[in-house]
Amino acid sequence: MQDVTIASFNVKNLIGADQEYYKFQTYTPEEYAWKADWMADQLLALDADVVGFQEIFEEPALQAVIDETTVRADVLNDAAQPDKTKPYRKKAIFRRLESDGYRGAELAFAPNAADAGIPGERRPGVAILSRLGFAGAPEIIQDLSQPLVIPFSPLRGLDDGDAGQFILRRLSRPILKVRIPMGGQVVTVFNCHLKSKLGEFLKPEGAAYAPEADLTRYDPLGRAMGALRAATRRMAEAWVLRQAIVTELKAGNPVIAMGDYNDGEHAVSSEIIAGERPFKNYAWMLRHDAEHRSDRYTTDENEQITEAVERVRLRSAEKLFVRKSLRDMVYTSAFGGVFESIDQIWLSRHFDPEFESRIGDMTYFSVLNDHLTDGSHPEAPYNKLASDHGQIMAHLRVT
Repeated sequence: MQDVTIASFNVKNLIGADQEYYKFQTYTPEEYAWKADWMADQLLALDADVVGFQEIFEEPALQAVIDETTVRADVLNDAAQPDKTKPYRKKAIFRRLESDGYRGAELAFAPNAADAGIPGERRPGVAILSRLGFAGAPEIIQDLSQPLVIPFSPLRGLDDGDAGQFILRRLSRPILKVRIPMGGQVVTVFNCHLKSKLGEFLKPEGAAYAPEADLTRYDPLGRAMGALRAATRRMAEAWVLRQAIVTELKAGNPVIAMGDYNDGEHAVSSEIIAGERPFKNYAWMLRHDAEHRSDRYTTDENEQITEAVERVRLRSAEKLFVRKSLRDMVYTSAFGGVFESIDQIWLSRHFDPEFESRIGDMTYFSVLNDHLTDGSHPEAPYNKLASDHGQIMAHLRVT
């Protein structure tokens, strides 16, 4: 058995000082130093074996934070761990204060294919840090070799056969796929950052900006259309991730999918990634090829369908913990009075306590969110340098 911790950490725009990542947005050397210091403290507090990072603009800045975390781990250990000269009879109690740091850990970075390095027009990537190393080379999913074409069928009663289609050729941010040894297993881990809820507005040819961006001429329908575009893109990206997950599951590989989903657990995009829940009893359901009202699925078919759904369905680590602990609420985002979890860790049934052939169990679930404040309240402080996301971590015991 091996205890393994898996964390997801949206760092909020990590890039070096004096570099314009978005329009007119840069860090002074002092701001960058503060942010790197804060991140090292958070990473040390997590002390996770595997960390998925989002919003990474450059690998050296992240590596510097990781190195600083290791330095701080050494300092912590020197202060908290008794050396051989100490006569304590039960030194084991101090192990909980020990940090392994990240000396010798492997880092995989997936830059954004849309990032041309142009100041003010940068695009962030993702990364995975692993103390356990990687089995094989990391893979990046962003530019699709075969575009995803989503055709629409005409509504019933309409004769027009052309209802249009949506085509996705590139994800807004890369999905990073790695294989990590855990216990006696190799687990496929995905790290993603799906399209945000910020609206997508079209800029007319020759125009300086999209009309919907001019808030002095507020266009409610145009802005609603921008939100629709963003949601459509996010759900399409979720399907691309789902396709990669199902491929791994059908090959018999355990899967962990984590990252910033930019949606809650019950949003359509999250449900696409996780897969549908099985119906309680398909023997109650009218068959797909029913010819009369009593044509229902058989008991054997019910078991067959349920197994087909369950074997490719992911489980929310947060919800496994809530069910186990009677805990009320976990949140990783606070905005406009809404506290919700948009950063998620999902596990294949290989970690489901109800699955007889499971390879491990989730023993605990942690969230670091004390730094989050809701800027909609006048009395709430706001710090642009800390992340606007909480960090989450699943504690696993793997055979």
